[in-house]
Amino acid sequence: MTYEDVLALPPFGVGRTDKQALLCGGLLRLTEHHRAHCAPYARMMEAVGFSAADVRSVEDVPFLPVRLFKEMELRSVAEEDVFKTMTSSGTTGQQVSRIFLDRKTAANQQKTLVRIVSAWTGKSRMPMLIIDCPSVVKNRAMFSARGAGILGFSIFGRKKLYALNDAMELQLDAVRAFLAEHAGRRILIFGFTFMVWQHFYKSLRAAGERLDLSNAILIHGGGWKRLASEAVTPAAFRAALRTVCGDLDVADYYGMVEQTGCIHLECAEGHLHTSTYADIIVRRPFDFSSADFGERGIIEVVSLLPESYPGHALLTEDEGVLLGEDDCPCGRKGKYFKVLGRLKEAELRGCSDAYAAAF
Repeated sequence: MTYEDVLALPPFGVGRTDKQALLCGGLLRLTEHHRAHCAPYARMMEAVGFSAADVRSVEDVPFLPVRLFKEMELRSVAEEDVFKTMTSSGTTGQQVSRIFLDRKTAANQQKTLVRIVSAWTGKSRMPMLIIDCPSVVKNRAMFSARGAGILGFSIFGRKKLYALNDAMELQLDAVRAFLAEHAGRRILIFGFTFMVWQHFYKSLRAAGERLDLSNAILIHGGGWKRLASEAVTPAAFRAALRTVCGDLDVADYYGMVEQTGCIHLECAEGHLHTSTYADIIVRRPFDFSSADFGERGIIEVVSLLPESYPGHALLTEDEGVLLGEDDCPCGRKGKYFKVLGRLKEAELRGCSDAYAAAF
């Protein structure tokens, strides 16, 4: 089955048995592909004694620590076929991950994102308010996860406005005019969590302003560490926003530059959901065995998307817990989970948290 065939499947409509068979076969294919085309990856597979015959389930596919993309150049395409290089977010002095994309992988990232997000927003493009500044997307050939996130979600916008100037100041008059122009229409708002809090919510509160965004959906992500240190929970975040924006829909997402496109969006029940095209495994830290539902551990992310670099099975530096599978009250099939935060001593790397540390 090609990735195009996989994308034709419903993003949240494949049950556990069929999905595990789909993932196991696809991940094995990608493992062999990267072993044949990425010499450092092949050496790592040799070092761990990998044999496809030993793989009985998705959990048996070898994973790479996500930190390796900071330390090594890992690509499965010729240098001249690299169409775009993406970098992770990071604070000053941190090494950043470099992800090498050919045209096919870049196109599949966008197609995957459309399939996942459209299940929340519908297929119609909406007026889009971006809680960021325009300069962050200037370099299209090599840009950060922050710029990649904005450009990726921009495909859902029909007419776009950056709410902040390059000094990260809220352009309130421009925002008011934008809302007046699109009064009565569904509006998409996108931003990274800390920026939405610091430069949108706090600016509106300080100005004593209240915007009517009751017909809007806010999609945000990029880390909670800074807000957690301020004792701002997801519930408090949503409640505070609604005091200055009306009763807008709010959806968090979990994703990373190493698996751009395969994001995990939050449903109305407050659960992050895996799609048909990706999955998560929670592993126990002492032996990396698979944790049970309700048991906290280290999050591994798997995806059928990455072909130009070996990013199909990655052990993150995030802690989380699986809540269930195929039985979320929202009706979506697949695993649903909660992210508990960064592992102790792990570097900040989410767009929101990395920006917050610099801020």
